[in-house]
Amino acid sequence: MTSYDAKKIIDIHQHLHSDLPSDPALRVKALESLLVEQGLVDPKAIDAWIDLYAEEIGPKRGARVVARAWTDPAYKERLLADGTAAITEFGYQGHATGHVLAVENSDRVHNVVVCTLCSCYPFALLGMSPGWYKSAEYRARIVREPRAVLREFGVDLPENTEIRVWDSTSELRYLVLPQRPAGTEGLDEAALAALVTRNSMIGTDILKARM
Repeated sequence: MTSYDAKKIIDIHQHLHSDLPSDPALRVKALESLLVEQGLVDPKAIDAWIDLYAEEIGPKRGARVVARAWTDPAYKERLLADGTAAITEFGYQGHATGHVLAVENSDRVHNVVVCTLCSCYPFALLGMSPGWYKSAEYRARIVREPRAVLREFGVDLPENTEIRVWDSTSELRYLVLPQRPAGTEGLDEAALAALVTRNSMIGTDILKARM
């Protein structure tokens, strides 16, 4: 009779699940395959859109806005006064950038963004939203215990730093203007933009100069 090793079966089970994509990913792949099979979608078009958001749009647009604000005081003033108008100067237009308020981090104030109702997000500036941003846990906890949640992201703020949590809606979305990292005085705008992360523009990251 074949022996039954419970531990071995559990190990195999866990290994299989670690190699499989999440259920949403499986559903998306199945839907994509069905649409392609029916001739309703060109797979090359899907790849092109993915590349566009990952490489061209992604967080790179927002990073350019941030870098310009760091290097051009007049632009920074315009950005904080009217985020939508300042962003439009780059030619970035559309619903996701139509109602944007920029909020600036400083030594005294740290801003972080959430959408407690759903997951409104300026994707035209920051690319696709991260999974954690859409999670019920983040949306609930960042409002109740922002300091603890930020600490889990590696953002350990002094107790005297005020944390402001901004709740996005479909009518108003937020862009965090992170502090410019120390030691970057000699960098040009393009080099500065390369330092900016998506999370820093949400408020869950603090930037550091790369060595």
